[in-house]
Amino acid sequence: MRNELSSAIRNALGSLGVPTPETIELERPARREHGAFSTNVALVSAKAAGRAPRDIAADIAAHLDANPPPQVSRVEVAGPGFVNFHICDEWLHDVLRSVVAAGGLWGRSSTGAGTRVLVEYVSANPTGPVHAGHARGAVYGDSLARILRAVGHEVDEEFYVNDRGVQMQAFAASLAARAAGEEPPSDGYRGDYIAEWAAEMPSGSDPLTWGEARALLDQQEVLAELGVVFDDWFSERRMVNSGAIDTTLQDLRTRGVVFDSDGATWLRSTDFGDDKDRVLVKSDGDVTYLLPDIAYHRDKFARGYDLLVDVWGADHHGYVPRMRAAIEALGHAPSSLEVVITQLVRLERGGQEVRISKRWGDLITLRDLIEEIGPDAVRLTYLLQSVDSPQTVDLDVVVSESNENPVHYIQMANARLRSIDRVAAERGLERAPLGSVDLSVLVDQRELEVLRTLELLPEVVELAARERAPHKVTTWVRDLASAVHGFYHDCPVLHPDTPEPVRQARWWLASAAATGLQVGLELLGVTAPEQM
Repeated sequence: MRNELSSAIRNALGSLGVPTPETIELERPARREHGAFSTNVALVSAKAAGRAPRDIAADIAAHLDANPPPQVSRVEVAGPGFVNFHICDEWLHDVLRSVVAAGGLWGRSSTGAGTRVLVEYVSANPTGPVHAGHARGAVYGDSLARILRAVGHEVDEEFYVNDRGVQMQAFAASLAARAAGEEPPSDGYRGDYIAEWAAEMPSGSDPLTWGEARALLDQQEVLAELGVVFDDWFSERRMVNSGAIDTTLQDLRTRGVVFDSDGATWLRSTDFGDDKDRVLVKSDGDVTYLLPDIAYHRDKFARGYDLLVDVWGADHHGYVPRMRAAIEALGHAPSSLEVVITQLVRLERGGQEVRISKRWGDLITLRDLIEEIGPDAVRLTYLLQSVDSPQTVDLDVVVSESNENPVHYIQMANARLRSIDRVAAERGLERAPLGSVDLSVLVDQRELEVLRTLELLPEVVELAARERAPHKVTTWVRDLASAVHGFYHDCPVLHPDTPEPVRQARWWLASAAATGLQVGLELLGVTAPEQM
C-alpha cells in the first residue's frame, strides 16, 4: 500500500508540475478519523514550487480523486497542507488473506539480509546466581535477537563470561572458607548460596574451577527457564590465555593509537571523541579493564560480524564513549558498535519495595522471580516499556487474573480465539476454505479494527528492529489483544443467530488474529496458551 500511494503521489506531482522530493514520507495519523496514511509532501515541495502548501495539497487531492489509487476511498486535505488517505474496507479483507497465506511468517521481511549481528547481553560474573537485576537485559537481548532475525539479519547471541580478576579470586576464597567452616574474607561473598554451594563442593576440589562451573551451570539453567539460550558463552580467561591481549596491544601500536607515558601505556581515545585518553596498561604492568574489552570486541569483528550490539546495565553508561573510541581506534566505523543501556527495575508489592528471596539473603535471584510470577510474566512485564527508562513492577498486578495484568489480558485473548476451533469441533461445525468465503460481510468496526491492527505488524517489526525497541512489539500485541476482546464480545462467531456467511468470515478472522498474536508473542519469547 505504501508503494502504491507513493507512486500515485509522484504521478500527481509530475502532472501538476510540482518538484518531487527524493523521498515521499507517509505516516500513520495518530487519530483514526484522519485516515490510514498521511503525507507532508505538499509542505516539503512548497518552497521549490513557490506555492502555498495547502494549495498544492488541494491540487494533489483533486488529482487523486480523479485518478484514485487502488483501495483508496477518499483523499482529503488537513491542516497547513497534509494529504490524508482513507482506505476501503476491501483492502483490509485482503490483509486477512495475506495473514492466512503467510501464517507464522506474517510480519517477517528480508530487509536486514546480508548483515551479521552479534548481540551480547547479561554477561554476569560467574560468582553467583543470576539476580533479578539481570532479568531486564536478558529478556531485552533475547527479544531483540528474535526481532532482528525476523527482518533477515543473521544473528548470534553471546554471554561474555568475566571469569578472571579479583572478583573470581574473592569468590573462590569465599567458597574455600565456607567449606572449612570459616567466615568468608572481608572482601568476599556472603550470600547464603556460598554456604550451600560450599557444602556441595567435593573434598579436594579447586574452589575456583569448581565454583565457576557451578555458577555457570546455575546461570545457564535459570536463563533457559526464561527462554534465553545463548549461542556461545565466551570466556574472558580463555581469550586472555590465547595471547589476545598482547596481539591487540600490538595491533593498536601498529595503528599509532597508543603511547607510553609515566610508565603506563595509553590509548589516544581523545582522537576518537573521548573526553580523555585512557590507560591500557598501568605502570605496575597490570592491564586495565579496557584492554581485555578491546581485545574481546576485536575478536568479535575477527569472527566476521558486521554489527555488534552490547546490552549493558545502567552503571556502565560512562563506559560507552571510551568503548566507541576503542572501536574506531581498531579501524572500524563507530556505527558498527551499538550499546543499549538498560535502566533499573523496582519491584513492589502493596506500594512497597520488596525482597522476594527466601534463600539468598539480600540477593533477589532471577530464579526466585520466575518462581514468584512465572517466565511469561517476567518477559512480558519487562518488555512493556523502553529499557532506557526506569521501570516499576507491581507484583500484585502481575500475578492477578484480571485485565489489569497485561500478561493475563493478552494470553486470554489468544485462548478465546483458540476456543472457537475447539467448540466448533465439539458441535461438528466445519470451516469452509478461505477462497470460497465472502469476506465482504466483515463490516463491523470491531472486525475492521482487528484487521487494521494485523496490517500494522510488518511495519511494527521493521520499526522495532530499526530502533532496537522490542517494546513496540509489546504495544502492538496489547493493541491486538484489545481489538480481539472487543471482537469476541460484540461479534459472535458460533452463536446460532449468526448467519452462516458471517460465521465463516468471522471464523477466518479469528484464525488470522490468533496467528498475529502467536507471531507477536513469539518475538517477545512469550507463550501463547490455547486455554487459560
